[in-house]
Amino acid sequence: MPSPQPAPSFDPLTRTQVLAAMGITAIVLLLIAKVWLHFDTAGLLPFSLLWQDGLLGLGLGLGISLASALVYQLWPAYRNCADGYLTMVLQPLHWPDLLWLGLLPGLSEELLFRGVLLPAIGLNGLGVFVSAASFGVLHMSGWQQWPYVVWATLIGLVLALSAVITGNLLVPIVAHVATNLASSLVWKLRQQQKLA
Repeated sequence: MPSPQPAPSFDPLTRTQVLAAMGITAIVLLLIAKVWLHFDTAGLLPFSLLWQDGLLGLGLGLGISLASALVYQLWPAYRNCADGYLTMVLQPLHWPDLLWLGLLPGLSEELLFRGVLLPAIGLNGLGVFVSAASFGVLHMSGWQQWPYVVWATLIGLVLALSAVITGNLLVPIVAHVATNLASSLVWKLRQQQKLA
């Protein structure tokens, strides 16, 4: 069995750079969604504030987080990619910034990929696949990050299926926000323990 390659190295980012990148990316994705909705007759996937669907999204997000932790332990290539990516993004952030890390991508990415793209292509297998693959590609920061892209694509499948099955955009939004918050909090806690 070949030994895993070291985690890809990235130039360190500042807190301002990470927050600006998150904000700019969210704005760009929201603008794409808005323009797309202007020209597409399919419309936005319905969004309903139903507490049952909110709880379903929360449970799904926690399930994704647990699955991610398991994949992290079992797949060295994914672990190396995740460590490199999370170090680059999370290292400079302060604890309150993690709220933005959960909300901005969770809202903007779900609005575009599950809210607009999925119904535009179709609430079917093709729509689920294209939505998931597009979501995976968004997480590609280089060819060496392919395991992270594979994992993001699988998560995209789960999120798209949750949108199709429930017909409520709230479910993947809550799941995505919960996953981002849980994984970033766990990563920050582990880093804090290493320094103690």
